[in-house]
Formats: sequence, structure tokens, C-alpha cells
Amino acid sequence: MLYIGKLCLKYEGKAFASFFEEEMVFKLSGAPHANALQLAGAQLFDPSGKKRPMKDWVQVPYAHVESWMDYAEAALNQLREAGA
Repeated sequence: MLYIGKLCLKYEGKAFASFFEEEMVFKLSGAPHANALQLAGAQLFDPSGKKRPMKDWVQVPYAHVESWMDYAEAALNQLREAGA
């Protein structure tokens, strides 16, 4: 599936994770969002590069590839709980 022209994971038509510039991007809130932003090199996702980040989306560098599955699961669970 595609989201903003990039490969992504979707649940019931809504994106919750995407691959962007060799990094993963996750739609998160609450503790998972805060924890992801604590990772070295992680940042709010700014696909335009114009300093207008998407507040719910966190870009996690490849250096933390071992945590990508955990954040993907957290993002999917949050989407399911929200009722997609």
C-alpha cells in the first residue's frame, strides 16, 4: 500500500507505519510516541522538509531496527483501539 507516495502498512485503509529514506515512520500517541522520540536520531516526521512535522508520526532511524516491530505493533494497536 502507499501513503504519501511511500510504501506503508495500513489497517482498514488507514496508514500506521511507513518506510521513508531508509528509516521507519510510525503513527503513535502517548507513551509509545514519547518513548520513540527518546531514541537517538528519532524525530517527528517532516516529509516535506519544510519544518512542518506531522505531530503524530515519529521517524525512527535504522540504528534502532530492533525496535521497529514493537513500534509497528504499538501503532497498529492504537489504530485498532481508536476504531480505525
